[in-house]
Amino acid sequence: MAQGRRTSAVPVPDAAASGAGPAAGGSRGLVRLVLILLSLAIFAGLCSALVQQVWRWLDQPVTQVRVLGDARHLDKAELARRLAAGLNAPLLQLDLVRVREKLLDDPWVHGARIRRDWPPAIEVQIDEEVPVARWGDKGLLNHEGDIFWPQLKPEYESLPRLNGPASDTGRVMAQFHDLNRMFQGAGLKLRGLSLEARGAWTLELANGMRVVVGRERVTERLARFIQIYPQRLAEHAEQIEQVDIRYTNGVAVKWRPRPDTDEKAG
Repeated sequence: MAQGRRTSAVPVPDAAASGAGPAAGGSRGLVRLVLILLSLAIFAGLCSALVQQVWRWLDQPVTQVRVLGDARHLDKAELARRLAAGLNAPLLQLDLVRVREKLLDDPWVHGARIRRDWPPAIEVQIDEEVPVARWGDKGLLNHEGDIFWPQLKPEYESLPRLNGPASDTGRVMAQFHDLNRMFQGAGLKLRGLSLEARGAWTLELANGMRVVVGRERVTERLARFIQIYPQRLAEHAEQIEQVDIRYTNGVAVKWRPRPDTDEKAG
Protein backbone atom coordinates (compact mmCIF):
# COMPACT_ATOMS: atom_id res chain seq x y z
CA MET A 1 0.00 0.00 0.00
CA ALA A 2 1.57 3.23 -1.12
CA GLN A 3 2.28 5.81 1.55
CA GLY A 4 0.79 9.32 1.03
CA ARG A 5 3.20 12.25 0.26
CA ARG A 6 3.51 14.60 3.23
CA THR A 7 3.75 18.35 2.57
CA SER A 8 4.19 21.31 4.87
CA ALA A 9 2.97 24.80 4.26
CA VAL A 10 4.29 28.13 5.71
CA PRO A 11 1.68 30.85 5.84
CA VAL A 12 2.59 34.10 3.95
CA PRO A 13 1.57 37.25 5.81
CA ASP A 14 -0.65 39.68 4.01
CA ALA A 15 1.57 42.55 2.94
CA ALA A 16 -1.25 45.00 2.81
CA ALA A 17 -2.46 44.01 6.21
CA SER A 18 0.95 44.08 7.94
CA GLY A 19 2.02 47.45 6.47
CA ALA A 20 5.58 46.17 5.89
CA GLY A 21 5.63 46.64 2.14
CA PRO A 22 7.95 48.96 0.15
CA ALA A 23 5.45 51.83 0.17
CA ALA A 24 5.29 51.90 3.97
CA GLY A 25 9.08 51.94 4.33
CA GLY A 26 9.35 54.86 1.90
CA SER A 27 6.78 56.86 3.82
CA ARG A 28 8.67 56.52 7.07
CA GLY A 29 11.90 57.70 5.39
CA LEU A 30 10.15 60.70 3.89
CA VAL A 31 8.67 61.69 7.23
CA ARG A 32 12.10 61.40 8.85
CA LEU A 33 13.67 63.62 6.16
CA VAL A 34 10.94 66.23 6.53
CA LEU A 35 11.46 66.31 10.30
CA ILE A 36 15.24 66.72 9.87
CA LEU A 37 14.83 69.54 7.37
CA LEU A 38 12.27 71.22 9.57
CA SER A 39 14.60 70.99 12.55
CA LEU A 40 17.45 72.45 10.52
CA ALA A 41 15.23 75.29 9.33
CA ILE A 42 14.17 76.08 12.88
CA PHE A 43 17.81 75.93 14.05
CA ALA A 44 18.96 78.20 11.21
CA GLY A 45 16.18 80.65 11.99
CA LEU A 46 17.15 80.75 15.65
CA CYS A 47 20.82 81.25 14.74
CA SER A 48 19.91 84.03 12.31
CA ALA A 49 17.79 85.75 14.94
CA LEU A 50 20.60 85.40 17.47
CA VAL A 51 23.17 86.83 15.04
CA GLN A 52 20.89 89.77 14.28
CA GLN A 53 20.44 90.43 17.98
CA VAL A 54 24.19 90.29 18.58
CA TRP A 55 24.84 92.52 15.55
CA ARG A 56 22.34 95.10 16.81
CA TRP A 57 23.90 94.92 20.26
CA LEU A 58 27.40 95.53 18.85
CA ASP A 59 26.51 97.93 16.02
CA GLN A 60 25.69 100.93 18.15
CA PRO A 61 26.65 104.58 17.67
CA VAL A 62 30.26 105.33 18.60
CA THR A 63 30.38 106.95 22.01
CA GLN A 64 34.12 107.52 22.28
CA VAL A 65 37.11 108.29 20.06
CA ARG A 66 40.51 107.62 21.62
CA VAL A 67 43.68 109.05 20.05
CA LEU A 68 46.90 107.43 21.24
CA GLY A 69 50.55 108.06 20.45
CA ASP A 70 53.22 110.64 21.21
CA ALA A 71 52.32 114.10 19.95
CA ARG A 72 54.23 117.34 20.23
CA HIS A 73 52.54 119.39 17.54
CA LEU A 74 49.12 117.71 17.40
CA ASP A 75 46.32 118.38 19.86
CA LYS A 76 45.03 114.84 20.39
CA ALA A 77 41.86 115.98 22.17
CA GLU A 78 40.99 118.34 19.31
CA LEU A 79 41.78 115.64 16.76
CA ALA A 80 39.43 113.22 18.57
CA ARG A 81 36.66 115.84 18.59
CA ARG A 82 37.02 116.45 14.85
CA LEU A 83 36.89 112.73 14.13
CA ALA A 84 33.85 112.19 16.35
CA ALA A 85 31.98 115.05 14.65
CA GLY A 86 32.50 113.38 11.26
CA LEU A 87 31.30 109.88 12.16
CA ASN A 88 28.06 109.13 10.31
CA ALA A 89 27.56 105.40 10.92
CA PRO A 90 27.42 103.00 13.90
CA LEU A 91 30.47 101.05 14.96
CA LEU A 92 30.34 98.01 12.66
CA GLN A 93 29.28 99.99 9.60
CA LEU A 94 32.07 102.57 9.85
CA ASP A 95 34.39 102.74 6.84
CA LEU A 96 37.74 102.73 8.64
CA VAL A 97 39.63 103.39 5.38
CA ARG A 98 37.79 106.69 4.96
CA VAL A 99 38.32 107.56 8.61
CA ARG A 100 42.06 106.98 8.15
CA GLU A 101 42.13 109.11 5.00
CA LYS A 102 40.46 111.89 6.92
CA LEU A 103 43.14 111.61 9.60
CA LEU A 104 45.92 111.81 7.01
CA ASP A 105 44.47 115.09 5.75
CA ASP A 106 46.02 116.69 8.82
CA PRO A 107 49.54 117.72 7.77
CA TRP A 108 51.02 116.66 11.11
CA VAL A 109 49.75 113.06 10.86
CA HIS A 110 52.43 110.88 9.26
CA GLY A 111 50.58 107.58 9.76
CA ALA A 112 47.53 106.19 11.55
CA ARG A 113 46.16 102.80 12.58
CA ILE A 114 42.49 102.44 13.58
CA ARG A 115 40.60 99.64 15.29
CA ARG A 116 37.07 99.13 16.64
CA ASP A 117 36.65 98.69 20.37
CA TRP A 118 33.86 98.04 22.89
CA PRO A 119 31.89 99.74 24.37
CA PRO A 120 31.27 101.39 20.99
CA ALA A 121 34.50 103.26 20.37
CA ILE A 122 37.29 103.62 17.85
CA GLU A 123 40.90 103.70 18.90
CA VAL A 124 43.40 105.63 16.78
CA GLN A 125 47.16 105.17 17.03
CA ILE A 126 48.90 108.08 15.33
CA ASP A 127 52.47 108.66 14.18
CA GLU A 128 53.28 112.36 14.15
CA GLU A 129 55.49 114.05 11.58
CA VAL A 130 58.98 114.90 12.82
CA PRO A 131 60.24 118.07 11.12
CA VAL A 132 63.98 118.17 10.50
CA ALA A 133 64.18 121.19 8.17
CA ARG A 134 62.13 123.92 6.53
CA TRP A 135 61.42 123.65 2.83
CA GLY A 136 61.22 127.00 1.11
CA ASP A 137 59.04 129.62 2.77
CA LYS A 138 56.01 127.52 3.71
CA GLY A 139 56.89 123.82 3.93
CA LEU A 140 58.65 121.44 6.29
CA LEU A 141 60.62 118.27 5.63
CA ASN A 142 60.32 115.11 7.72
CA HIS A 143 63.10 112.62 8.39
CA GLU A 144 62.21 110.70 5.21
CA GLY A 145 62.55 113.74 2.99
CA ASP A 146 58.79 114.17 2.47
CA ILE A 147 57.37 117.68 2.28
CA PHE A 148 54.35 118.61 4.38
CA TRP A 149 52.61 121.94 4.72
CA PRO A 150 51.42 122.80 8.26
CA GLN A 151 50.82 126.26 9.60
CA LEU A 152 54.32 127.50 10.35
CA LYS A 153 55.15 128.73 13.83
CA PRO A 154 58.09 130.88 15.04
CA GLU A 155 59.67 127.84 16.69
CA TYR A 156 60.46 126.37 13.26
CA GLU A 157 62.73 129.31 12.40
CA SER A 158 65.60 127.52 14.10
CA LEU A 159 65.40 124.62 11.64
CA PRO A 160 67.74 124.57 8.63
CA ARG A 161 66.16 126.05 5.51
CA LEU A 162 66.42 123.92 2.38
CA ASN A 163 65.13 124.60 -1.10
CA GLY A 164 65.11 123.03 -4.54
CA PRO A 165 62.98 120.97 -6.91
CA ALA A 166 60.37 118.93 -5.02
CA SER A 167 61.70 115.75 -6.63
CA ASP A 168 65.18 116.30 -5.12
CA THR A 169 64.39 116.64 -1.41
CA GLY A 170 66.44 113.56 -0.54
CA ARG A 171 69.45 114.82 -2.49
CA VAL A 172 69.28 118.26 -0.85
CA MET A 173 69.00 116.72 2.63
CA ALA A 174 71.96 114.41 2.04
CA GLN A 175 74.09 117.27 0.69
CA PHE A 176 73.19 119.47 3.65
CA HIS A 177 74.17 116.71 6.07
CA ASP A 178 77.54 116.17 4.36
CA LEU A 179 78.35 119.88 4.02
CA ASN A 180 77.31 120.62 7.59
CA ARG A 181 79.80 118.06 8.90
CA MET A 182 82.46 119.54 6.61
CA PHE A 183 81.84 123.07 7.90
CA GLN A 184 81.60 122.08 11.55
CA GLY A 185 85.19 120.85 11.27
CA ALA A 186 86.15 124.44 10.37
CA GLY A 187 84.07 125.96 13.18
CA LEU A 188 81.25 127.12 10.86
CA LYS A 189 77.61 126.17 10.81
CA LEU A 190 75.21 125.94 7.90
CA ARG A 191 71.78 127.51 8.18
CA GLY A 192 70.46 126.83 4.68
CA LEU A 193 71.10 125.17 1.33
CA SER A 194 69.45 125.69 -2.05
CA LEU A 195 69.63 123.67 -5.25
CA GLU A 196 68.64 125.44 -8.44
CA ALA A 197 66.88 123.60 -11.27
CA ARG A 198 70.07 123.68 -13.35
CA GLY A 199 72.05 122.03 -10.54
CA ALA A 200 73.86 124.96 -8.93
CA TRP A 201 74.26 125.10 -5.15
CA THR A 202 74.02 128.11 -2.85
CA LEU A 203 74.43 127.83 0.89
CA GLU A 204 73.86 130.15 3.83
CA LEU A 205 75.95 130.26 6.99
CA ALA A 206 74.57 130.81 10.47
CA ASN A 207 76.01 134.35 10.44
CA GLY A 208 73.82 135.19 7.43
CA MET A 209 76.55 135.05 4.78
CA ARG A 210 75.54 133.46 1.44
CA VAL A 211 78.05 131.35 -0.45
CA VAL A 212 77.51 130.79 -4.18
CA VAL A 213 79.11 127.44 -5.05
CA GLY A 214 77.82 126.59 -8.54
CA ARG A 215 77.39 123.09 -9.87
CA GLU A 216 80.95 121.93 -10.60
CA ARG A 217 83.82 120.92 -8.28
CA VAL A 218 81.60 121.63 -5.26
CA THR A 219 83.78 119.90 -2.66
CA GLU A 220 86.98 121.43 -4.07
CA ARG A 221 85.54 124.95 -4.08
CA LEU A 222 84.17 124.64 -0.55
CA ALA A 223 87.48 123.30 0.75
CA ARG A 224 89.16 126.40 -0.69
CA PHE A 225 86.52 128.65 0.89
CA ILE A 226 87.05 127.02 4.30
CA GLN A 227 90.77 127.70 3.93
CA ILE A 228 90.28 131.35 2.91
CA TYR A 229 87.52 132.17 5.40
CA PRO A 230 89.56 132.44 8.65
CA GLN A 231 92.40 134.25 6.86
CA ARG A 232 90.53 136.91 4.90
CA LEU A 233 86.80 136.86 5.58
CA ALA A 234 86.05 136.02 9.22
CA GLU A 235 86.89 139.46 10.61
CA HIS A 236 84.55 141.10 8.09
CA ALA A 237 81.73 138.50 8.29
CA GLU A 238 79.12 140.97 9.59
CA GLN A 239 79.68 143.26 6.57
CA ILE A 240 79.68 140.50 3.95
CA GLU A 241 76.38 139.65 2.24
CA GLN A 242 77.59 137.11 -0.33
CA VAL A 243 80.76 135.29 -1.39
CA ASP A 244 80.99 133.81 -4.90
CA ILE A 245 83.54 130.99 -4.93
CA ARG A 246 83.09 129.91 -8.56
CA TYR A 247 86.36 131.59 -9.51
CA THR A 248 89.56 129.58 -9.95
CA ASN A 249 92.05 131.81 -8.16
CA GLY A 250 89.94 133.69 -5.67
CA VAL A 251 86.47 134.74 -4.53
CA ALA A 252 84.14 137.64 -5.24
CA VAL A 253 82.77 139.41 -2.18
CA LYS A 254 79.50 141.37 -2.11
CA TRP A 255 79.29 143.72 0.86
CA ARG A 256 76.14 144.56 2.75
CA PRO A 257 74.78 148.02 1.99
CA ARG A 258 75.84 150.59 4.54
CA PRO A 259 73.12 152.62 6.25
CA ASP A 260 72.73 156.17 5.00
CA THR A 261 74.55 158.25 7.59
CA ASP A 262 72.52 161.36 6.78
CA GLU A 263 69.18 159.54 7.31
CA LYS A 264 70.56 158.03 10.47
CA ALA A 265 71.62 161.39 11.76
CA GLY A 266 68.22 162.92 10.91
